[in-house]
This record gives sequence, structure tokens and C-alpha cells, in this order.
Amino acid sequence: MAGSEPPVLWQFRFSHFNEKARWALDWKGVEHVRRSLVPGLHIPRVMWLTGRKSVPVLVLDGRAITDSTSIIAALEERWPDPPLYPSDPTERRRALALEDHFDEELGPYIRRALFHDLLPHSDAAVGALTMGCGPVFRGVYRSLFPLVRAAMRMDMRIDEASARLGRERTVAALDRVARELQPSGYLVGHRFGVADLTAAALLSPLVFPPEFPYQPDITMPEGITSFRASVAEHPAFRWVENMYRRHRGTSVERAA
Repeated sequence: MAGSEPPVLWQFRFSHFNEKARWALDWKGVEHVRRSLVPGLHIPRVMWLTGRKSVPVLVLDGRAITDSTSIIAALEERWPDPPLYPSDPTERRRALALEDHFDEELGPYIRRALFHDLLPHSDAAVGALTMGCGPVFRGVYRSLFPLVRAAMRMDMRIDEASARLGRERTVAALDRVARELQPSGYLVGHRFGVADLTAAALLSPLVFPPEFPYQPDITMPEGITSFRASVAEHPAFRWVENMYRRHRGTSVERAA
């Protein structure tokens, strides 16, 4: 990286898809700068970068890469060691299929389930979404939060029915992890890889392992804590804790 600009990750701190991209960067030891945004106010910046409104976005060699799966693919091509993709073609296909499954069948659903319970509690929600921000900014965001909340509910299609489905799909994902685990303790092959990283990162908002890099100083609403308690003894819940403990590692974020 000498003589070149480090990659820049545009992110939400409190987000599981963003955690997936962060973890890949940290696990590969790719020094990078993080630019943290908050929901709602992020849109102009991200639209300017990509023409879309979603994060994470990784700016690498002047190119803005959207979507956590595409970010990992770019990192794997640029920094192949340590690998996240298995070298065996059959194992690689299985790993990428599991990554896609958890992206599609877990990521949006767990988000709806948890935000449904978090968003009505303005102080907790603002505290989580504005981690790292100063008190003046938090105060302004708090005043705007009714509008942000309505936009988030509309954008993510959050209501009672979608939250109920989200909880069901999250439990199904935990069951899928438990079924897919190999004797090695990993989802594919004998080492940590993209399937493990994806499943663990996308389940992190429910498990909230201590190694998660951004811990909000809030009291989680009862709906979230009761859901968490109901699955805390699930083998896949404990597996997520183990993956974080063994493989989350140290951040290689570079000061801006």
C-alpha cells in the first residue's frame, strides 16, 4: 500500500452488512480508512459516490464498490491471502452459495425483526445509530428522528407481519448454520472462510458478541432481549460467539 491511497469504507457502525465488509478488511489485514454515516443523512453522500443509497461502499483504487459480497470479491482478488474463498472448486461453489443464502434469507429479515423493536424507542435507536457522534449532532438527529424512523420503516418494509416473518427466518438461519456445520466446526472445509464470516456477521445484531467493534451504550428494548434470550442456547448462537472470539481479530482501520 506504500505510495497509494488506502481503501475507504463508507459505513454505518451499527449494521450487520457493514460488519461483514469490515470483518473481511480486518481479517485480511487490509489497512483502510472508515467514514461513518448515519441512516437518512447518508443518502446524498452515497448517492454521489454510487448512484445508490445503500452502504457499505468501499472506494478502492478510485472505484466505488457497493454491496458486501462484491466488496469481499474485490478484496479476494486484490489480497488473496489469507483467503476467504476455498481453493477447491466444489467447496468454493458451496461457500458462495451459502454466502448468497444468508445474504438473501437472513440479512434483510433479521434487520426487519430487530429494527421493528428498536425504532419505537427513540433514545435507544438514536444512541445506536449515532455512535461516535458528538452531543450536538445527536441532539439534531434526535429532533429529526421521527422523519428518519418513518423513512426507515418504509424503506425496509417494517411492520408487525414483516417482523414476525423476520424472527422466523432468523431462527431458520440459525437452524441452517447448525445443519451445515462440518466436523471441523466450519461451514465449508477445514478453515474459516466467507460462509462463516457472512453467517456470523449477519447474526451479530442478535448475538452481539463482545468482539463486535461498535458497542452502543444503550439498553436494548425488551422485544430484542426476549428474542435473544429465546435462542441463546441454540448451537448456532454459540457458534457465532465462537467465530467472533476466534476470528474477529484486531481492527486495521487507519486514522483518517
